[in-house]
Amino acid sequence: MLAVSCGPTAPPSSAALHSVEENAAPVSIAISVPKELPQNPPRPPQAVSRNIGGIPIRGVLFDSRTHRLRVMDQSEGPASRWPDAAAAGRAAGGIAALNAGFFTPEGAPLGIVISNGKRHGSVNRASSLGSGLFVDLNTPALLRREQWDGKANDAVQSGPFLIENGRSVGGLGLESSTARSFIARLGGTRWLIARTGPCSLRELGQALAGTEWDGSPLHTALNLDGGRSSDLWVSGAVQGGPLHERPFWNKPVRNFLVLVPRD
Repeated sequence: MLAVSCGPTAPPSSAALHSVEENAAPVSIAISVPKELPQNPPRPPQAVSRNIGGIPIRGVLFDSRTHRLRVMDQSEGPASRWPDAAAAGRAAGGIAALNAGFFTPEGAPLGIVISNGKRHGSVNRASSLGSGLFVDLNTPALLRREQWDGKANDAVQSGPFLIENGRSVGGLGLESSTARSFIARLGGTRWLIARTGPCSLRELGQALAGTEWDGSPLHTALNLDGGRSSDLWVSGAVQGGPLHERPFWNKPVRNFLVLVPRD
């Protein structure tokens, strides 16, 4: 596995990122459902490490038929229950975890968050940082906020979209180079959660466009909170684990996506 260094310079704080690149409005296009691939037997979760276009990317591939993502939210604010992704993942009985949505300097979610049916915050309709949602209502989906009907067992709002219908989204910012976190739907029932080395949103979108991951094409990718919030944990139960990508300068976050086996 490739060793990755995120560099000695600390990126801007999560709170500062709330205003970064909001003036870059990605083109709003409808997201189609990925073409279903032949239903091969599910493959177990796998840690992956790649360098694409000079951007180091580490993450976990999984099949939504055997595993799902739980939204683990801290209603009392960042670090009120779990200091990092590893703690949140272990508390949920998970095998991997990644930081999730943006939050205000006061610790409130910057958008809607639903954790096991409990709602916090409200729909962010103004910012590109809330242009999309990860939602799970028995099956997972990545949706534009205009497409969401308000129903979900688990959901987190974030943005902007990096990839839609297999293509890089236009209008992504080039100004800030920092660590990124994202969630992606591949072909069929394959998904990816990942953390990157320093890059801009545009660089990441262009790097991900047209890529395949273990034979599955990347269809849709949604940016999550990044910079000092980027935090990826993978347990030793995952092929290629264990792994914890959280530099010393990282800060506590409001919520996480935790990968757990389906009941």
